[in-house]
Amino acid sequence: MSKDKKQAAVGFIFITMLIDITGWGIIIPVIPKLIQELINGDISEASKYGGWLTFAYAITQFVFAPIVGSLSDKFGRRPIILISLFGFSLDYLLLAFSPTITWLFVGRIIAGITGASLTTASAYIADVSTPENRAKNFGMIGAAFGLGFIIGPVIGGLLGQFGSRVPFYAAAILCMVNFIYGYFILPESLSKKNRRDFDIKRANPIGAFLNLKKHPSLMGLMVAVFSLYVASHAIQGNWSYFTMYKFQWDEKMVGISLGVIGLLVGIVQGGLIRWINPILGNQKSIYLGMALYTIGMFLFATANQGWMMFVFLIPYCLGGIAGPAMQSIISSKVPASEQGEIQGTMTSLMSASAIVGPPLMTSVFYFFTHKDAPFQFAGAPFVLGGILMLFSTVVAYYSFKKE
Repeated sequence: MSKDKKQAAVGFIFITMLIDITGWGIIIPVIPKLIQELINGDISEASKYGGWLTFAYAITQFVFAPIVGSLSDKFGRRPIILISLFGFSLDYLLLAFSPTITWLFVGRIIAGITGASLTTASAYIADVSTPENRAKNFGMIGAAFGLGFIIGPVIGGLLGQFGSRVPFYAAAILCMVNFIYGYFILPESLSKKNRRDFDIKRANPIGAFLNLKKHPSLMGLMVAVFSLYVASHAIQGNWSYFTMYKFQWDEKMVGISLGVIGLLVGIVQGGLIRWINPILGNQKSIYLGMALYTIGMFLFATANQGWMMFVFLIPYCLGGIAGPAMQSIISSKVPASEQGEIQGTMTSLMSASAIVGPPLMTSVFYFFTHKDAPFQFAGAPFVLGGILMLFSTVVAYYSFKKE
């Protein structure tokens, strides 16, 4: 693939991921209200179910992400991405028609199987990147997340005013449009010579982790990444419940706040990282990013006015310079023929953190907000997140020092 085609391919995958994340973002502001309707409970009770719904999605993705990554190493990235997008569209329709909370769980399990498009998109980026632009290109995935989270939750918050199920129909349509776009536009990135046979031993989550034995220098960084991912669920899994409980925000306000998070993430990942990373290098980017993440977490825990959440998002989102720098270091230590596999392992790590993170954070939230709580402290998950961020920084430091 020529240099121009490679740059165009990064643009294609960026658009694909943007539409994918927008569809995902659309449903976030209305999930708490839909759960409340289905269980006839309050926001504190709904948070528990919300955590376990994310658990159902994550444990399925944990199992299937390395399989999907390895299948893309054999058959190419394009067909796997297209199948994932089509599956997501059908899943959103199932969620839209869910008559009981059980059907929400069924829908999330299906989404976990088809939702490994991030694995293949990350491998796609690795295919078309050089060592010089790898961190910048991985930053584009972060930017797609950011922009998707600007557009998606704002649309979802507005559509949620017409009913808690309306955003799911919109997400289904968006995913189908994305499938059609990808079918006609998205080129293949993996050349025939870089493909490898499918091996079930290497295509299971435990096998994927055991395979890291070949890269012992990555183990410390993987622990640091896992801790960072778990900590981030204090925001991802808890934001809607916390703000609805603490500040009585409705779906529209939650959607707007998530849109602001998306805007800030997009600025950092798609813009600032392009000049910060070359100046600081990967290691210093990680240290600075983790420090900002930690400060942001402890600030969220102390917020007692709604506007404070917006101000405290600034240091937290600036912490986003750490993620692509970590990903760049990890992918640079792995040969081209194994990029799909290592990205599958990374996604499994993300999924493993989402098995632990959301139930942990929403349970902590429930424990400190339900009517029989020992004392009321809705910010407790953010304190826990800050401690985990500090731990991640220490592990990364000793990993680099050992090297």
